[in-house]
Amino acid sequence: MSSPVGTAAGVELVATGNGQSPREPARPLSVPAAQASARRSSGRIRHEDKITVYVSAEELLALEQARLTLRARHGKAVDRGRIVREAIAAALADLETNADDSELVRRLSVS
Repeated sequence: MSSPVGTAAGVELVATGNGQSPREPARPLSVPAAQASARRSSGRIRHEDKITVYVSAEELLALEQARLTLRARHGKAVDRGRIVREAIAAALADLETNADDSELVRRLSVS
């Protein structure tokens, strides 16, 4: 599968189907460039599409600790999925804005 590619019309992303059947093939989504540069997480809505991400025990513990810190120190009662969606939005916005100098490119270049 190819990585998302920016175009003059926008950014091409791949979805995992329409949420009705896990057997549906992935389809490209077109996102206008202006929308991609103002990228935000989807927030607190019902999500129809799903992915599975495997994490280490340490990463899961750190995610849970972040959730508890957000609740205790900042009064933000959010679930782990919301934190992950916000992190994805931040990483994609940074990639869109900073391209080769983005944190995502730097981190993936090390591994």
